[in-house]
Amino acid sequence: MEIQTAGLFDLSALRRLERACFDKDAWPLLDLIAVLTWHDVVRLKAVNDGEMIGFAACDPRPSQSVAWLSTIAVDPLFQRRGVGRALLRACEEMVKQPRVRLSVRVTNHGAIALYEKEGYRTVDVWGRYYSDDEDALVMEKIL
Repeated sequence: MEIQTAGLFDLSALRRLERACFDKDAWPLLDLIAVLTWHDVVRLKAVNDGEMIGFAACDPRPSQSVAWLSTIAVDPLFQRRGVGRALLRACEEMVKQPRVRLSVRVTNHGAIALYEKEGYRTVDVWGRYYSDDEDALVMEKIL
């Protein structure tokens, strides 16, 4: 597996990955184009045998001294193999802000456990954040 910078040519692969990982929460096409082209966004893909198996994007917000991990996804066939951890760490290395924040479904216990092992702590709860009204934990790591 290799971590590489993602770009607009990865749009089709990213759409497939979003659907496989997030189903009803998958980003619409225009959001995917934006995340792949927006100027300051850190966007990384995990590649295995020439195929995208993971993706992460981090949105720096210097005025708030924070970077938001806006999405992280790993193909279900490659989960629990360190791909998400590698993407998370690579994003953290590339951002210049002193803190990284993210939101995660309260029922996504696997992701929450990973984030906690990587030093993230819950700092807020956003009630009814997702389209099905599930709450989101807001987690933060001081870099």
